Amino acid sequence: MIAHVRGRVASKSADRVVVETAGGVGYEVVVPLGVMERLPPSGAEITLATELVVREDGWALYGFLDEGERKFFRRVTSVSGVGPKIGLAVLSTLGVERGARALREKNIALLSSVNGIGRKTAERLALELSEKVEDFTDAPATAVPAGAEAALKALERLGYGLPEADRAIRQALAGNGTETETETLVRRALQILTTR
Repeated sequence: MIAHVRGRVASKSADRVVVETAGGVGYEVVVPLGVMERLPPSGAEITLATELVVREDGWALYGFLDEGERKFFRRVTSVSGVGPKIGLAVLSTLGVERGARALREKNIALLSSVNGIGRKTAERLALELSEKVEDFTDAPATAVPAGAEAALKALERLGYGLPEADRAIRQALAGNGTETETETLVRRALQILTTR
């Protein structure tokens, strides 16, 4: 078990980061989108909580910025038939707090909007985990402002898919986390979405 990796960010690409330790070993770590967006620039020091997944076709190391993200990933992938790709997709699209809330409330529509999750898988996740995610739903550090929820719904009404709308809202919040009014977030998110 590799519990964490500490070192210098050697490179970043798509959903992977290479962390080079002081001993010169480079670990390729697969990370969720939310983690990738918060990683420091190349050359900076970093510590990632990690989960090693061993399968017949190879080993993969998954990385998270805090222990809560790793525990949530473990909880999601504990469901039969749900692998690390789906666990990563849930974290990338919804994050810990929103993902846990969707599971607790059995929000099948929201869970089904995650890439790679069909209705049957969403129902199985909700059925098996709805009572096992209470410890994730009230985490203040990852709480989503009320304005962000309303902004997300507004973008969906405008025709944007949940994953892209959610990413745009997260970027808008990251740009200025102190401003959480719905109207301002929608305006910033639309700027992000239209410049892609």
